[in-house]
Amino acid sequence: MRLFNSPAVTATALLALSSGVTAQLNQLAKAAGKLYLGTAIHGEDLNDSSQQKYLGDSNDFGQATPGNEMKWDATEPNRGQFTFGNGDKIANFASSHGQMLRCHTLVWYAQLPGWVQNGNWDKDSLTSVINTHISNVVGHYKGKCYAWDVVNEALNEDGSYRNNPFLRVLGDSYFAIAFDAAAKADPNTKLYYNDYNLETLSPKHRGAVKIVQLVRAAGKRIDGVGMQAHLIVGQSPPPPPSNPSCVAFTELDIRFPSLPATSAGLQQQAADYGAVTAACLAVEGCVGITTWGFSDAHSWVPGTFPGNGDALLYDRNYQKKPAYSAISSILAAAKTSGGGGGGGTAVPTTTLVTSTTTATQPPPATTTAGNGGGGCVSPQWAQCGLERMQDLRFGFDVQVQQ
Repeated sequence: MRLFNSPAVTATALLALSSGVTAQLNQLAKAAGKLYLGTAIHGEDLNDSSQQKYLGDSNDFGQATPGNEMKWDATEPNRGQFTFGNGDKIANFASSHGQMLRCHTLVWYAQLPGWVQNGNWDKDSLTSVINTHISNVVGHYKGKCYAWDVVNEALNEDGSYRNNPFLRVLGDSYFAIAFDAAAKADPNTKLYYNDYNLETLSPKHRGAVKIVQLVRAAGKRIDGVGMQAHLIVGQSPPPPPSNPSCVAFTELDIRFPSLPATSAGLQQQAADYGAVTAACLAVEGCVGITTWGFSDAHSWVPGTFPGNGDALLYDRNYQKKPAYSAISSILAAAKTSGGGGGGGTAVPTTTLVTSTTTATQPPPATTTAGNGGGGCVSPQWAQCGLERMQDLRFGFDVQVQQ
C-alpha cells in the first residue's frame, strides 16, 4: 500500500525502522500531526502500581478514556443519586499525568441501572431523565473532557436502531435530545456518536450517517463519529482511504481468534495495527487513536470472546509486542515524510460532514462467528471485529481547521 505519497512500503520494512525510533507513541503521534495516541483506563488498573507506571506515561499514552466509571450505572445508580468517585480517580490520574481525558459514555443500551431500564416512562418523563443525567454528569466534568461519547452503540448490524428504552419511548428523537443536553452542559467539549463495525461501508455505517444527519437536522451539534475498531487479526492491510475520513479510532484492539499466537501471527497483528495507524495518518480528519487497554494481561477480550485474546500492544509480562514497533515506525515515518496532516500539534476544530457516496462499496466480509457477521455471539456486548483488514474503509468526511 502507498503511504504519504511515497513508494510502496511493506510492513516488514516499516518494522525495520523501529530500531531507530526512540520517541514513544504519543510523542510520535503528535509529531506526525495527530492530537493524541491514548488508551482506556479501568478503575482497578489504578490499584496496581505496575500498571500505573505504563498508564501514566504521557509520552506513550497522551489521552485516557475511562472504561466503565462514567457509564450510567456507575454515575447514577439510583434516580437523582450521583456518584463520581471512581470516575474522578481516573480524571484526576489523567490530569496529574498531563493526559487528555476522553469521556465515555452517556446514553447506552447496556450498563443501565434497573430504574432506567424498567421504568414506566412517557416522552416527557424520559426526556427529563436524560436531560437530568447528562446535565449532572457532563456538568460535573465540565472543562475536563476533551470529548464525550454521547450516544453509544445505538445500531444493529443491519443499520436499524437497537431496541432500548430510549427508542421505545422517544423514537429517534432521543439522539438530538442527548446531544443537545451534552452541548448545553459543556459547550466546549467535542460530542461523538460511538459504535463498532463502522469501519466498512455497510448498512450499519449508513445507519451512523443517518444518526449524524438526524442530529444536525434537529439543529443540534455533533462533532464526530468514533469507530471503536475491535478487530480480528486479518490477512492484509487496507489501503489508505482516497477521500473519506473518520474522526477517531476510540477502542482499538486486534485480537487473535485462537491462542497461543504464533510468531507469524504476531507479525500479522503488527501489520494490522500498522494499517490502522496508516489509515488514520492518511487523512487529516482522524484526530487520534485510543487502544482499549495496553497489556494482554488486562484485556476485556477473553472474558467476552472465549478462546480469543492477546489483542493489545504489550504482552502479559508488559513487554512491547511487534504491534507497538509497527505503530511507532509508521508514526516516525510520517514525521520524517511530512505526512499525517501537516505535523502540527494544535487542537483541531472539527466540523462533521457526512457522505454515503465517497468510496466504493467493498465486497461483503465472510460471515463467520466472531467477525461481525450473523454468527457473532457475545455474552456481554455484541462487539465483533472485522475478519478481513482489507475491508477497513471510511465514509465520514471531516473538515478540519487548525
